Amino acid sequence: MNVKLPPAITRRIPILDWGRSYDRNAFTNDSLAAVIVTIMLIPQSLAYALLAGLPAQMGIYASILPIVLYAIFGTSRALAVGPVAVVSLMTATAVGNIAQTGTPEYIAAAITLAFLSGLFLLGLGIFRLGFLANFLSHPVIAGFITASGMIIAASQLKHILGVSASGHNLLELLVSLAEHLGDINWITLVIGVFATATLFWVRKGLKPLLIARGMKPRLADVAAKSGPVAVVAVTTLVTWLFSLDEYGVRTVGAVPQGLPPLTAPSFSPDMWASLVGSAVLISIIGFVESVSVAQTLAARKRQRIDPDQELIGLGMANIGGAFTGGYPVTGGFARSVVNFDAGAETPAAGAFTALGLLMASLFLTPLLYYLPQATLAATIIVAVLSLVDFSILKKTWAYSRADFAAVSATILATLLIGVEIGVTAGVALSILIHLYRSSKPHMAVVGQVPGTEHYRNVLRHEVITDDRILTVRVDESLYFANARYLEDRIYDMVAQRPKLKHVILMCPAVNAIDMSALESLEAINERLKSLGVQFHMSEVKGPVMDRLKRCDFFNHLNGKVFLSQHQAVRSLTDGPDETPQAA
Repeated sequence: MNVKLPPAITRRIPILDWGRSYDRNAFTNDSLAAVIVTIMLIPQSLAYALLAGLPAQMGIYASILPIVLYAIFGTSRALAVGPVAVVSLMTATAVGNIAQTGTPEYIAAAITLAFLSGLFLLGLGIFRLGFLANFLSHPVIAGFITASGMIIAASQLKHILGVSASGHNLLELLVSLAEHLGDINWITLVIGVFATATLFWVRKGLKPLLIARGMKPRLADVAAKSGPVAVVAVTTLVTWLFSLDEYGVRTVGAVPQGLPPLTAPSFSPDMWASLVGSAVLISIIGFVESVSVAQTLAARKRQRIDPDQELIGLGMANIGGAFTGGYPVTGGFARSVVNFDAGAETPAAGAFTALGLLMASLFLTPLLYYLPQATLAATIIVAVLSLVDFSILKKTWAYSRADFAAVSATILATLLIGVEIGVTAGVALSILIHLYRSSKPHMAVVGQVPGTEHYRNVLRHEVITDDRILTVRVDESLYFANARYLEDRIYDMVAQRPKLKHVILMCPAVNAIDMSALESLEAINERLKSLGVQFHMSEVKGPVMDRLKRCDFFNHLNGKVFLSQHQAVRSLTDGPDETPQAA
C-alpha cells in the first residue's frame, strides 16, 4: 500500500520522499560510491581531527552518525558530510582560546562547539533564515579559504619536519618553525617528503598511467582514490618494521577500538559564551561552502536542493556529532565531487559510507598505532593546497576594486592575525562597502533617444533634452542611508538650471522607499514648490506605489505620477493630461 505523506513532512524529512522509489540499481551505485568515499575519508578524518588538535579517532566519530543524520534530513543527493580542513582549523582556533590542547576540557569544548553549531544551523533552517549567509560574499569566502589553506599547510610543516612549532597565524607559524629548524628529525622528513610527493603524483598521474596500461577507467579511478590509503599502509608498515618511533618518528599512537562513545556537550554558561561567536562563524562558513557544492552538483543532474532544509540537515548532523564524540562538520568539496563522480544517486551513499567507517572503527584502528603523523600531515597539505587560489585577486582587481579591497583585507587579516578575525574583517568590510555604495547611488540625468520612447544618460548618449524639464533617474532603492544624498543632488541640479519648471524622479530601479526616504521626498516636494518648480515621479513600481498610497504623500505632491517616462515628457511639453498610474 503506497501511502502518500503530506508535503510538509516529506519536505522536512526528505528520505521519506526519495526512499520510496529506492531500487536495486540505486543501491548498487550508492554502494560503489560509498566504498570509494570511505577509502578516501579514513585518512582524511584522522588527519583533520589532528589538525583540530583532537584525538585522531574523533575524526572517524564525526563521520558516522552525522553522515546518517544528513542522509535523513538533507536534500543533496551527492553531498558528503564530515570533517573538513577549514572548519577543523577554525575549531582548533576557537577551542584553543579556552583550553589546552589534549586536555579533557579541550575535547569537551570541541564537542560543545559542534552542538552550538548544530543548534544555530537548525534554528536558521526552521525559521528559514538561510538568506543570512548571503552576507558572506563569494570573494570574501574565496579569499578566506585561500588564506586558511596557506595557514593549514604551514601548520602541518612541523609534522613533516618532525619539530615542535605553534602559532595562530602564518607569521607566528613561520617564526616558530624557523626557531626549531635545528631540531629536524631527518627520518620524519624523508617520510613526509615521500608521502607528500607520492600523494601529489597519485592525484594527478596515477589514473592516466593505469588507463594507459589497459585498466578500465572506472577501476583506475577507484585505484587512484585509494592512493592515500596505500601511502598510509606503506608508511605505517615501514615505521612498524624498523621501529622508527624509537628514532623520534611521531606516530598516531593508540586509537580506541569500538563504537563511537556516547558523549554530551557542556552546558556551562561560561563555555557557551566563549564559543557562541565561533560557532556562528563556523556554521555560516560551513553552510556557504556546503550549499555551494550541493547546488553545483545538483545542477549537473537537473536536480534542486532546498537551502533551508540543508541548514536543518547540517544542523542535525552537528548535533548528532556532539552526542557521539565528534566535532563540527560540513559538506566537503573534494569528497562530494568524488561521491558524485563515483555514481552516488541518493543520500543513502552517505549512510553506506558511515557503515564503512563504523567497520573501520571496530576493526582497523589497532593498525593505526604506527601511522606516522607526517603521513597525515602530507594528506592535509595535498588536500588544502588545491583550495589556494590567488586568481581571485586578479579577477576582483579587474572587475571591482571594492571587492578587491574586501578580498585583500580578508587574506591579509587571516594570514597575519587569525582565521576568525580574517573572516570577520572580510564580512564587515563587504557590508561597509555595500552601505557606502548604496548611500551614494548612481543618479543620471536622462534625455530622450531620438526617434524612440527610450530615455538614457545624457553623458553616455546623444539625447534630446528640454531646459524646462529635469529628469533624474535613481538606480537604487531609497532608504535612510541615501535619502539625504538624494536631496542634496537634486537641490544642486535645480540650482544650476534657472529655466527649470519640472523635475521628474524616474524610478525604474527603485524597489523600496523607507520612512526616511519618504520624508526626504516630502522635503524635496516642498522645496521645489517654494521655487515654483513642479515635482513629478515616473515608472514607479506597483509595490512602491501601494506603500506610498498608505500615507498622504500624493495629497501634497505638487506634480503627477506617470506610468512611463515618455508619457511624462509628452504631458509636460505638449500639454495632454495623463492619469497618474503605477508601473
